[in-house]
Amino acid sequence: MNKFGDLIRTKREEQEMLLRHLSAQLDIDTGFLSKIERGEKIAKKEHVKQLAKIFNIDYNELMSLWLADKVFLLVENEEQAIQALNIAEKEIKSMING
Repeated sequence: MNKFGDLIRTKREEQEMLLRHLSAQLDIDTGFLSKIERGEKIAKKEHVKQLAKIFNIDYNELMSLWLADKVFLLVENEEQAIQALNIAEKEIKSMING
C-alpha cells in the first residue's frame, strides 16, 4: 500500500515538477522524497501540510492517506492485523463519542 506516495508522485508529475524542485521546497533530500513516492519511506508529519498546500490537496484527505499508510506498514505482516484494527477502531470511536 502506498496511497500517499502514489498521490504525491501523480501530483508532482501533473505539474511537471522535478523531484529535486519538490525536495528543495520541502527541504529534504531528493533520494528521501523518491523513497516516499515509492512507499519505501514515510514522510514526516510536518511535510503533509506543506504538500497539501503545494499541490492544493485537501489537508484532511492527505493526512488520512498518510496515516493509513503508516498503519498499514505497522500491521501488514501480522496475522492479527484485522482484529487489532477493529479493537483500535472501537477505542477511537469511544474517544470521539465521549
